[in-house]
Amino acid sequence: MAAVAMSVAAQKPMKAPAGGKLISDELIGIFFEDISSSADGGLNAQLIQNGSFEYNPTIKDGYGPGTAWKLVRLGHSSGYYDAAMDGAIHANNPHFMRVNIERVVTDMPDFDGTTGVGIQNDGHDGIVLKKDATYKFSVFLRTPDGKAKNIKVTLGGVKMPAEGTPGPRFPRPFTVSEKKFRTAAAAMGWQKYEFDLVPTEDVQMGNLQLVSETEGVLDIDMVSLLPADTYKGHGLRKDLVQALADLNPKFIRFPGGCVVHGGGDGFWNTYRWKETVGPKETRRQQKNTWGYNQSMELGYYEYFQLCEDLGAAPIPILPSGVSCQGVNGGWNFPQKQNQWVVPMEDMDEWVDEALDLIEWANGDVTTKWGKVRADAGHPAPFGLKYLGIGNEERISPEFIERFKYIYKKVTEAHPEIVIVGTAGPGSHPGNPDYDNSWKLAEELGMPIIDEHYYEAVNYFQEKRQYDNYPRDRKTKVYLGEYSSQNRGRNNQFQDALAEALYLCHVERNADVVVMTSYAPLFAKKNHHSWDPDLIYFDNERTFLTCSYYTQQMFGQSSGQYYYGDCVKIENADKSKGDGMLQEQSVILNVKTRQLFVKVCNASENAKNVKIDLSKFGVKGEAVKTTLKGKPEDENNYEAHPIAPVTEKIKATKTMDMTLEPYSFVMYTYQL
Repeated sequence: MAAVAMSVAAQKPMKAPAGGKLISDELIGIFFEDISSSADGGLNAQLIQNGSFEYNPTIKDGYGPGTAWKLVRLGHSSGYYDAAMDGAIHANNPHFMRVNIERVVTDMPDFDGTTGVGIQNDGHDGIVLKKDATYKFSVFLRTPDGKAKNIKVTLGGVKMPAEGTPGPRFPRPFTVSEKKFRTAAAAMGWQKYEFDLVPTEDVQMGNLQLVSETEGVLDIDMVSLLPADTYKGHGLRKDLVQALADLNPKFIRFPGGCVVHGGGDGFWNTYRWKETVGPKETRRQQKNTWGYNQSMELGYYEYFQLCEDLGAAPIPILPSGVSCQGVNGGWNFPQKQNQWVVPMEDMDEWVDEALDLIEWANGDVTTKWGKVRADAGHPAPFGLKYLGIGNEERISPEFIERFKYIYKKVTEAHPEIVIVGTAGPGSHPGNPDYDNSWKLAEELGMPIIDEHYYEAVNYFQEKRQYDNYPRDRKTKVYLGEYSSQNRGRNNQFQDALAEALYLCHVERNADVVVMTSYAPLFAKKNHHSWDPDLIYFDNERTFLTCSYYTQQMFGQSSGQYYYGDCVKIENADKSKGDGMLQEQSVILNVKTRQLFVKVCNASENAKNVKIDLSKFGVKGEAVKTTLKGKPEDENNYEAHPIAPVTEKIKATKTMDMTLEPYSFVMYTYQL
């Protein structure tokens, strides 16, 4: 798509022709939640798993400080390891690994120079290493026995010997990079060691070993291995962020989702942003509501940095003092709808959570939290505009009382901040939570309300929820979580087409709906908590779904004006037959002087389309982008039949075209 994309030079904004409706130009954004291993082992480029030894049995059966680690005894050396807590680096990071090196053998007849005792980490499903690439290693070490240690750090793997190699054929270790150094004495306490490692060959299933070649006791914590080549040098996996950048998102909502208020685990597991913005050895890890550990290496500082890198507005979501109603089986037994609530006398703590975040994001370096941001490496304010309070909670009396309390305090202190509320789960008219949320929004004059719904493909084909929304409401809509969901089935082209139909209808109503974000965003291969998702990935590759390309086409065609009288689709009668399976949208961006014409056909019949762009004075060339395929096509780990095809065409004021079955077409004009 980018190969023939039209360049957009800096130009004077144009005047919109008559007949257009003023709409939001921030319609397409990103919703990020750490689900399906999206963060550690995914967006977070860290290659070591459990490098701080903080995995905990309360998080998951079989977890513990030693998870993802194994003891290494080279040659005939002997020793053991165990987790320890005495004299930790920081109270938020209480565990470390203590290795006891009982005997280092160098006097055996078969001694080959390989000796020592230490630990090995295989990363997240193996460590992928690239020849001649630079990897930045760091670790905190301490020698409680008072003896300096000779340390060896290696990158390598295991492979079968070549055919004809003498001796028995069994997997043998090999090394592609190595570094030796000597530690300080115990009196120095914890010391950080950093250096680069450069592999001499590619490795698909690699590992890292840290070994002491000196007898005694060695304490180890915060083991880290990061590719030097991360997105803009900010520690995030380059290809995954590039996939986000190519969506041209106008905002990023984070950190969730149910992660915000602890999900089914209860309010004790609420995400606390203050514990994610300092040095990484001071961040407190916690259970992820989706059943695994969160290292918090990807925290609020990194989220805000990502927003800045992509030119997207940050939308952080904070808890409202009420937990998810899914606690203790509330989702399975709706009549229970359990909610844990914060006592009203404790609500000021959660008000401060919001006020301090605004100060951290926007405050001067002389303020308490502005200084924390500056000390982390970002003295300039981040320019926070939006703040979400609550996520998909049941709109109970307890929720309403607490939301009002936070809302009043925050808006009085910061009237410049745009508050995004929540419409609860299943945000359709007639749902009690939806109805109660809109009553609350209108009572407060809330700027934006966040609606969520996941529905089967036929919903997005047949329903047009926003055509009937009142135009006199002060409160606007953010469709914060949605997608065509047929659980147990992967994302298919019919889902992408249904979402394209629905987004055309959203653009038609973008005077009411000001933002949207597909969810969930990421899922790692073999770690799916939810399907379908927008982007799948493994340790080396991204797999862009059919729905990804729909989002990309809408993200790249934002504008400020909608025109509904330029496209006529044959037999697109919304009251009968397959008429609901066609939609169109014409968007003008006066800032970039671009015009976008989108037409979608999700039916099995070709349609004749008449396009009249006389009012815009189009000329020269246009770019035509086409997505087409079979309804059951899907972009999975093996095959990728769906991708946009682009071509340049002559730009004409009027045009007759045939819209193929199961296709989505966009024309881009530079005015």
